[in-house]
Amino acid sequence: MFLYIQYPSWIHPEIFPGIQWLSLLRWYGLMYVFAFSTAYFILKKVSKEGALNTQTYKITEDDLFSFIATGILFLLLGARIFSTLIYNTYDPSDPTSINYWTHPWLIFWPFDSSMNFTGFAGMSYHGGFVGGLLGMIFWCKRHKQPVAKWIDAMVCAIPLGYTFGRIGNFMNGELYGRITTAPWGMIFKVPRSERFDPALQWVQDFAAQIGMDISTQNLVNLPRHPSQLYEALFEGLILWLIIWLCRNHKKFDGMLSCIYTGGYGIFRFVIEYFREPDADLGYRIGTDTSAPIYTNTSLLNFSTGQILCFLMIIGSIIAAILLYRNEKKKAAQVVSKNQKNKKPVKK
Repeated sequence: MFLYIQYPSWIHPEIFPGIQWLSLLRWYGLMYVFAFSTAYFILKKVSKEGALNTQTYKITEDDLFSFIATGILFLLLGARIFSTLIYNTYDPSDPTSINYWTHPWLIFWPFDSSMNFTGFAGMSYHGGFVGGLLGMIFWCKRHKQPVAKWIDAMVCAIPLGYTFGRIGNFMNGELYGRITTAPWGMIFKVPRSERFDPALQWVQDFAAQIGMDISTQNLVNLPRHPSQLYEALFEGLILWLIIWLCRNHKKFDGMLSCIYTGGYGIFRFVIEYFREPDADLGYRIGTDTSAPIYTNTSLLNFSTGQILCFLMIIGSIIAAILLYRNEKKKAAQVVSKNQKNKKPVKK
């Protein structure tokens, strides 16, 4: 019995593989359409429930559309810029490698040196988080709307939309996990996944555990955690369900935003132990930063994603404390004002 799963052969990055004039239609791009559409319709539903009501302003559908469109625009800008400047390292020995710090105009150039369309290969979640946040703040300030209230409404939709993004990563066969002997371990297509020398003893032992015959293979493609699906489940569906159930029980404006930020940080931090770090970045902090990235040798080796997630967790805690204190302060001021305006009872 084979204790692993082959990546489905019918899945390709292209929606219509083999048809040249339709090669630009890819699952990953389609997932973005699904994600943004889902986010818009959920935001609309939350708005109808009264989450954005104020005494002085009536929300229109145009407001919702412009709000989410601004957030999406800033999200895409942040995701691309962050990916190229933080995650994409420059290798002088590689003629195809680009130093975006010295050539920033190439960040949004979708062609290679031969003018072949490549699209924008590389989008960072954390960059998208920062960009989207700035976009929503910008819109709220421009339209004189309460920032925390609007962002709370938006985070009711973000995780469910995010689910589609990770499914898109799975359809691309990218951002896979570390090698595993778990029965749901998946062998992703080469050349995306690293292969190993079958002469190595640890490779032979690993293959024996999962019933894999490597006697005729020059290089062995071992099963890996489908970490994209882990993220789609925990950072997407489960986090969305938590926020959705909490949306009518807010203690202060901004509470849902803090739950999202901290919840995503916690889920992603843990899943990073199963997801393989970027090969050109490896571990940023740890007991042995030179340790192989295809397997987890220590819980004290931290990837770039884990460092950024840790900052999200800390940031959410600090923001929650400040927002809660501010809410209590405003409530106390209202009580004090009402007491001052209360007329004494004549005897």
